[in-house]
Amino acid sequence: MNKKDIANIRKQFKLNNDLLKINEIFNVYIMKESSEVYHHQSTPFELLEDEQKELFMANFKKVLTGQLDQKLFELKFHREAEDNSQLILHQGLLSSDMEEWKEHMLRLVEKMLNDKQYEMDIVVTFIRGEYMKPMKRQSEEAEESERDTVYSNSFILCSMNKTQDPKKELLFDYVEKEFKYNIVVDPIINLKAPISGFLFPCFTDNAADVNHVLYSAGKANELNYHFIEEVLNAEEIMTAEEDKIVFEEIVKKVAGERINTSTLSNVYDEIYHVIEESEEEEEVPKLDYKDVERVLKSSGVKDVDTEKVEEAFKTVIDDEKYELKANNIVPKPTSKSIKIKTKIADISISPQDLRFVRQIHFGGKLSLMIEVEENTMIEGFELIPEVLFEKVENEED
Repeated sequence: MNKKDIANIRKQFKLNNDLLKINEIFNVYIMKESSEVYHHQSTPFELLEDEQKELFMANFKKVLTGQLDQKLFELKFHREAEDNSQLILHQGLLSSDMEEWKEHMLRLVEKMLNDKQYEMDIVVTFIRGEYMKPMKRQSEEAEESERDTVYSNSFILCSMNKTQDPKKELLFDYVEKEFKYNIVVDPIINLKAPISGFLFPCFTDNAADVNHVLYSAGKANELNYHFIEEVLNAEEIMTAEEDKIVFEEIVKKVAGERINTSTLSNVYDEIYHVIEESEEEEEVPKLDYKDVERVLKSSGVKDVDTEKVEEAFKTVIDDEKYELKANNIVPKPTSKSIKIKTKIADISISPQDLRFVRQIHFGGKLSLMIEVEENTMIEGFELIPEVLFEKVENEED
C-alpha cells in the first residue's frame, strides 16, 4: 500500500458513510496480572450509540495514521510459520458465522498473550467490514454515475489500546449544594493512542493483497517485534530510520568519514531526482548497490567503483542485494529537515540550502559560514555586515 491507498481507506472512517460498512465489533479485555482474557464481547456495530461509534471511528483512523516505514509498515507473511496468522485472518474474513469469526480472532489474541507480559490491562478491538471505492468514469460522456460501479473489498482491522486509572476529582453537586469526591473504580480505555494494530488485507490499486498486512506501530520507529513475528508471523522489516543509518554507513565505507556540504547536497539532489522519476511511474523508488554507485559518482565522490560499493553493502547489512528505499534515506525536501548541531548553536535548514553552508578555517579556528541573500535579523535588530577578509597592501621602502 502506498500513502494514497492508506489515505483513501482512512478517510472512510466516519459516521453515515455509505462507502464503509462495519459489520461486527469484537472487544477483548486482557488482565495484566495473569495475561489472560478476562472478558470478550461481540456486538453489531450499528447497535452502538453514535457517541461510541465516533470514539471507535477516531481510534481506527489513528491506527491508519502515520508515515510509511516509520509508523505504518506493509509486512509480508511468513508462510512457513506454525499456526499461520495469514490463514487465521483469511478464514475470519470469509466466515459467515459469528461464533466462528470470534474463535478466529481469539486465536490471534492467544498468540498476543504467548510469552508476553503486559504492563497494564489491554483491550484488543477487532472489526470486520467492507470498504467500497467508486470506479473512475471512463469518459465524461458516460451516463452511469460514479457510484453505480464500485470496487468492494472486505477487511479486518485490529486496534490494541491500553487502560489507565480514572482521575481523582472533586465535584460540586448543584442539587445538594455540596462538594463531593468523585470515586470511580472502572478503568478508562485510552482510545486516543492505540499501542498497536493492523489492517488485513492490504489494498493496492483497488485490489486486495492477502499476502501482506499493514502493521501500525504505537510510535514512529518503535516496533513491537513480538507482535510482528509471533502474532502476525510476518517477515523482518527495516524502519525508515534504520534504512537511513544503513545508507550513511555505506557512504562512509565508500567515501570516508568526512564529506563537504557541496558533495552531500549533490548526493541528496541525485536521490531526489530518482524519487521524482518514480513518482511519475507510481513505483516505490529503491536503490541497490549499482544505483548507489551511480549516485556517488555523479555527486563528485572520488575513487568509487562497483566492487567497493558492493563490499560496503556486504559489510554494513550483510546483503549485497539489499535495496534501500529512496524516500527513507534523504531529508524531507519541503521543510527545514537538516539539523546542524554545534556547541554554540543548533541550526535547521532545508536540503536545497545546504550548498550555502561551509565549514572553514578562519583565524586559526574552525568556523561555520552561511551564505545569505539578505541582511540577517536577530531579536528585531538588523545585523551590520562585517568585513573579515581585507587585502593588505605592501608598504614601499
